[in-house]
Amino acid sequence: MTADDSFGRLDDDDYPAYTMGRAAEMLGTTQGFLRALGEHRLITPLRSTGGHRRYSRYQLRIAARAREIVDQGTPIEAACRIVILADQLEEAQRINAEYRRAAESANSTAAA
Repeated sequence: MTADDSFGRLDDDDYPAYTMGRAAEMLGTTQGFLRALGEHRLITPLRSTGGHRRYSRYQLRIAARAREIVDQGTPIEAACRIVILADQLEEAQRINAEYRRAAESANSTAAA
């Protein structure tokens, strides 16, 4: 594979990603909604060698979460912040759980 994450580019055949039109269709929304998510830095589309915007499955999951919040009446900018903060909270909880497991393991080893 020749995907180059540093420039946000990918070869068309090397990475399973969807064009902007297909991604919007899958989400049941418009291309403008995806552009708005990009403007608020929630998702940044990858660029194919032809310069076309493409979205990965992971990005579509994030966009779907934002769409659910927007459908409840929240402005797009606020929905993006909510999704970002929720992801940060999940990551912090995962890291905390890892440290707790490591500390418990160290304590049980030291006690033995």
